[in-house]
Amino acid sequence: MAKYNGPVCKLCRREGGKLFLKGDRCFSDKCSYDKREYAPGEHKGIRRKLSEYGEQLREKQKLKRTYGLMEKQFKKTYKTAERMNGITGENLLSLLERRLDNAVYTMGFAVSRKSARLLITHGHFLVNGKKVNIPSYILKPSEKISVLENSKKLEVIKNSVDSSARKTRPEYYEVITEEFTGNLKSIPLRDEIISTANEKLIVELYSK
Repeated sequence: MAKYNGPVCKLCRREGGKLFLKGDRCFSDKCSYDKREYAPGEHKGIRRKLSEYGEQLREKQKLKRTYGLMEKQFKKTYKTAERMNGITGENLLSLLERRLDNAVYTMGFAVSRKSARLLITHGHFLVNGKKVNIPSYILKPSEKISVLENSKKLEVIKNSVDSSARKTRPEYYEVITEEFTGNLKSIPLRDEIISTANEKLIVELYSK
C-alpha cells in the first residue's frame, strides 16, 4: 500500500493549520507549525490568493491528510459516500470518522492516526471480540473496540491513554479508559464531527 513518508509538519504548513499528525508534539511548544506558520517553499511567508479550483483542492488535501489517506483511498471512500443515501459530503465525513484507525486514535489508544494504523495492522485490537487488522474497517453503531489483553502492557498504548485527557472526544464515541474499551454509540452527524473542512467544496471538486 502506498504511503507518505515525508515530513508531516510541512503538510500542516501547506494547509495553513494544524492537522495533529505528530501526536503529543502538536500540543507542545515543540510544534513546528507554531514556529513557522507560513507555507513551505522558497517564497517564505507568501500565501497567494487561490482560484475556485485551488480552494476546492486545498480542502480536499486538508481532509485527506488529516486522516492520513492517499488519493486512491480517499477517492474510494468518496465514491462509497456518493452511493449512500443522504448528503455526499456529510456521508464522507461520517465514513472517515468511523474508520477503525480514526476510532482508535480518537478514543485515546494511539497518539496519532499513523500510530493507530500501525498498532491495528500488528493485531493489537479487537472489534466485538474478534481481531481486526484492517485500519480502513468501517465501524457500525454499538460495535465494541477493545485492546488485546497482552497489548494493554505496551508502553505506547499506556502512554497514549494517560495523555488522552487533553483531547476533545466527540459524543458518538464512548470510552471506558480503565478497561481499554470503547464503542461507537451512533452514526456521527455533521454538527457532531470536529472538523473545519468544507466538505461542500470537496464534492464540487469531484463533481467536475
